[in-house]
Amino acid sequence: MNRILTFSFAAAILTALFAAGCGGRDQGPASSAKGQAAVATPPEAAAGGSQAEGTVQGSYADWCDEHAVPETACTRCDASLVAAFKATGDWCEEHGVPKSQCVACDPQLKITRPPKPDGVE
Repeated sequence: MNRILTFSFAAAILTALFAAGCGGRDQGPASSAKGQAAVATPPEAAAGGSQAEGTVQGSYADWCDEHAVPETACTRCDASLVAAFKATGDWCEEHGVPKSQCVACDPQLKITRPPKPDGVE
């Protein structure tokens, strides 16, 4: 059963990453050379209770101010997300965070909060 769940999480993450890459923007690990990278985000089912009710994944509101990453991808706030990142090979054992979020290993990595929608204070 654990293998099926792990595979399901890995497949969902890979699907999300491929879909995000189809937007024509340069994102992901290759863009870290330009100083920015998209952060892999586990599927909503893995997000557990760390996401506020009604918050859209990847939106301005989906942000962990304490750790400067999307709340739905914050493994320091929600340890249940770790398995999904490890399943896809996106894990830095040395620093205990996803590789896609590890600024200690990649000092040029910039994780930026999505822009605030118009009319939101």
